[in-house]
Amino acid sequence: MSRRVVIAGDGQMGLVMAAAALEAGAGRVVVWGPFEDSVAALRATRTSPRLPGWAIPDDVEFTADPAVLAEADLAVNAIPTQFVRLVWTRLAPHAAIGTPIVSTAKGLETGTGRRPTEILTDLVREAPVAVLSGPTIAAELARRQPALMVAAAEEPEIAVRVRQAFGTPWLRIYESDDPLGVELAGALKNVIAIAAGLCDGMGLGFNAKSALLARGLAEMVRFAVAAGASPATFYGIAGVGDLATTCFSPEGRNRSCGEAIARGASLEAYIAEQACVVEGVPTVTSVLERAGAMTIEMPITAAVGRVLFEGVDPASAIHDLMTRPTGAEGVVTSA
Repeated sequence: MSRRVVIAGDGQMGLVMAAAALEAGAGRVVVWGPFEDSVAALRATRTSPRLPGWAIPDDVEFTADPAVLAEADLAVNAIPTQFVRLVWTRLAPHAAIGTPIVSTAKGLETGTGRRPTEILTDLVREAPVAVLSGPTIAAELARRQPALMVAAAEEPEIAVRVRQAFGTPWLRIYESDDPLGVELAGALKNVIAIAAGLCDGMGLGFNAKSALLARGLAEMVRFAVAAGASPATFYGIAGVGDLATTCFSPEGRNRSCGEAIARGASLEAYIAEQACVVEGVPTVTSVLERAGAMTIEMPITAAVGRVLFEGVDPASAIHDLMTRPTGAEGVVTSA
């Protein structure tokens, strides 16, 4: 069967997933963008300023017409989390009933704390949803460097369809029946990556940063288990794999944000300068709100929140973490 893949979102991830879908054998791949000017530029130049040096495959089509959703066998949400509800309110009336939607967005919606697939389920009629996540720096995918992802869905056949739609010799996709865990991992790791960037900006070294990742992973697991996810998910590709990439890659948006703030940039100025969304920033608030409701201690996440939103000096926040009471190391039930 020749697949027709429609990707909502013309940012970095939307574009590289379009290339993967073509290589995986899709008969037609269309990237939908919300702004006609941006769509026209991509169509004309076959390049993206966010992916310098990479040529968009000739067979990738571009449109700003939401009616294209009606033609999809498989739809992709590559819209940043904080804009999913706004964009898909516009797209939902055009989606064919029963067409699966796979989301690559990583974050929690401000105000509601809802995951991207929950927002999609709110808006799109009878659409099976899936999550596609993992350690995937878009620029590396554009260069076809080897990468792994996880396709997760409650219905196993949907995860299989996603794997078949995007799996290539350079993009290996595993299947999971824990979409909740995979999606939470993608959101939570961005918060820890901001903390990792703070470490980099203060020059604290690899000992401190590695310890931060280990304890950050413990926070991620604690939160996810309380929410009903499987802890095993967090010790695989979508968990520790994505966490490591985001925290160490110089191209990681959230890590770079933390580094800039530790070196004296204001959060407002840094966000204004970026040509892309830093998903971890709004996610911090949502995570802390949900953690409070579940009575879960999240000391690293709380420290990041104080630095970002209360103006606490990063060195002071690190000192507070280092002087917390110690005890037996715990992953799921203790801090």
